[in-house]
Amino acid sequence: MVFRLPEDEIVFPNPALADPDGLLAVGGDLSIERLLLAYHNGIFPWFSDDDPICWYSPHERCVIYPAEVKVSKSMAKVLKSDVFVVTFNKAFREVIVNCAKVGRKDQPGTWITQEMQDAYISLHEKGYAKSVEVWKDHVLVGGLYGVEVGDVFCGESMFSLVSNASKTALIWLCKTDRFKLIDCQLPNDHLMSLGAEMISRKQYEEFLKD
Repeated sequence: MVFRLPEDEIVFPNPALADPDGLLAVGGDLSIERLLLAYHNGIFPWFSDDDPICWYSPHERCVIYPAEVKVSKSMAKVLKSDVFVVTFNKAFREVIVNCAKVGRKDQPGTWITQEMQDAYISLHEKGYAKSVEVWKDHVLVGGLYGVEVGDVFCGESMFSLVSNASKTALIWLCKTDRFKLIDCQLPNDHLMSLGAEMISRKQYEEFLKD
């Protein structure tokens, strides 16, 4: 059952009531208050320019336990080569703009609309959204961004302009020991090759509560 959010109140229905594909509600806005309430309850926005704001809470969550991230031999060589320089939260705006511009094979358009960019930049300015940047020869070539919820990093998107740049960003994030869980939301082959696995919504909610 898909719920329509009231305009005059910042609330969400029980995430367990989401449709099989994870769609829980439509409507509302992308205010800082609503986004924070969403993330603290395992809900995230995902929609295209021509759609209303859609809110999702998948019944299964794709996550990476940082200590269990898989680093292939070839990737280990890349990390040791120092071809990349990695920074944290130094160029958030540039990262989200690149995530919106760089297309993906499985997504013909972008869901990171201008409205979404503005909303997450506001979250960043308030200290809730963070980014990882990957540089090569002083040029930004990859990165990722997401929202911090306690010990959970809720990843939103990543981009790569050269081979292995986004992998470097994700592995670096796992190796920082800042988080107990990296939320990847939905699975894909790229994430699964790095050690991502599926957990139930209940398990994910326990991490958020902790």
